[in-house]
Amino acid sequence: MKVAFSVTDFIRRAELVYPDRVAIVDEPDQPAESWGSIDYREMARRARAMAAGLDELGIGVGERVAMVSHNSARLLTALFGVSGSGRVLVPINFRLVAAEVKYIIEHSGARLLLVDPELADSLAEVECERKLIIGAESDAVLMKFDVEPEPWEPDEDATATINYTSGTTARPKGVQLTHRNVWVNATTFGWHMGVSDRDVYLHTLPQFHCNGWGMLYAVSGMGGQHVIIRKIDGHEILRRVEEYGVTLICAAPAVLTAALDAAAELVADGKPVPGSGRTRIVVAGAPPPTSVIERTEVELGWEFVQIYGLTETAPLITINRSRAEFDDLTPTERAKKLGRAGAPSFGTTMAVDAEGEIMARSNTIMEGYWEQPDQTAAAIRDGFFHTGDGGVIDDDNYVIISDRKKDVIISGGENVSSIEVEDAIFQHPDITEVAVIGIPDEKWGELVTALVVTTPGSDLDEAGLIAHTKELLAGYKCPKKVEFRDELARTATGKLQKFKLREPFWEGIEKNVN
Repeated sequence: MKVAFSVTDFIRRAELVYPDRVAIVDEPDQPAESWGSIDYREMARRARAMAAGLDELGIGVGERVAMVSHNSARLLTALFGVSGSGRVLVPINFRLVAAEVKYIIEHSGARLLLVDPELADSLAEVECERKLIIGAESDAVLMKFDVEPEPWEPDEDATATINYTSGTTARPKGVQLTHRNVWVNATTFGWHMGVSDRDVYLHTLPQFHCNGWGMLYAVSGMGGQHVIIRKIDGHEILRRVEEYGVTLICAAPAVLTAALDAAAELVADGKPVPGSGRTRIVVAGAPPPTSVIERTEVELGWEFVQIYGLTETAPLITINRSRAEFDDLTPTERAKKLGRAGAPSFGTTMAVDAEGEIMARSNTIMEGYWEQPDQTAAAIRDGFFHTGDGGVIDDDNYVIISDRKKDVIISGGENVSSIEVEDAIFQHPDITEVAVIGIPDEKWGELVTALVVTTPGSDLDEAGLIAHTKELLAGYKCPKKVEFRDELARTATGKLQKFKLREPFWEGIEKNVN
């Protein structure tokens, strides 16, 4: 017997087994009326009502519904109400400007656009066949509780979501994730993390980003509790960890750093750190420095887990979670082990091609890029998805990412990994952010350059930082130039947008290599 995978499997099980359990604690401080606390019976009821509302609007199976929203109970429920009824959800990064959102709406062919009230003015010029402000307006149109939605026969190969990437290309690409992709990712991720009905999950990760890495499905299916946080603040994260007994978080390194800094202030005031010995945090989006990994264990008392993947891989393809063999290591030694991207997740095969590019083969690999067959063929070939990341697989069969292939700096004929240099710079106590890039240089070809943000009041200068790196790295790897900035360009999940940082240096040069 073969039964098609569907995202409805997760909400159906939650409603069946845990109907009276609190499913969602919505963000109380938001421009739309908060849903407060609702149980799984009510969450499933609202997902069906949303599907019935789409029926009434005439939006059919396979048609696209776009949503630009901060984390919210409504967006979480839409993962089931839209995708679970055969439509395609297009969750959009709420930090994009109007022109970028307009492109995604047009490119995806979305017939309905739901907009966060906070973004109503900035996105006023974005047009769609039907446009609703999230909250009372969208609820009045979509929440049709008096009728049953039209039945949909699940098709695991149907597209569940189209998630637009925010990588290094000028135009984002729409990643088609099927019901099979998200189902396998969620169950595999949940298995690796030991998700159970005792878990309380804090939504620090943007829900639009690869559907919250798929953890949202896993937690729902196991009857865990979702705690929504709309905007990130280190102290607020710790407060909610304490108030709700949070056991699980997924986050970018920058979010983890905010929690660490807030925890340091609590300790300085003689207060305990919430979640110590109980909370586990999964980090991805950018390779965290080993010093941050060690601080997570020592200062927070939280378990640190690193994963690696892309939107195109739904995203989990490797995971690095502490194992029995690490138990007797010092925190520093363990941090080095956990600094690797990880071993292949269940059902995934990892490989490195002759040019050093990391490749993956898995049931979580996307169907393709929406309306871009050439881009799809370039990414998925010879039975593997080509990640665009350079790296190696070590003797333990763990993947180590050295850099984006195009981000490798070639200076004086030597390859320099920007991540390695960044990790060294991060070990200086005055550094809060860093991006290492190559800029054109007549003598060296490319000059290793560090763009840094320092702690308030720091008197660190260029010579001091270069001297610091020379204590940790071979001379050719050390930055030859340092620029101090107030902030660095990042995506919503904390990933450095190095193409934006490079642009001023390479302006007027035909190729971004020298």
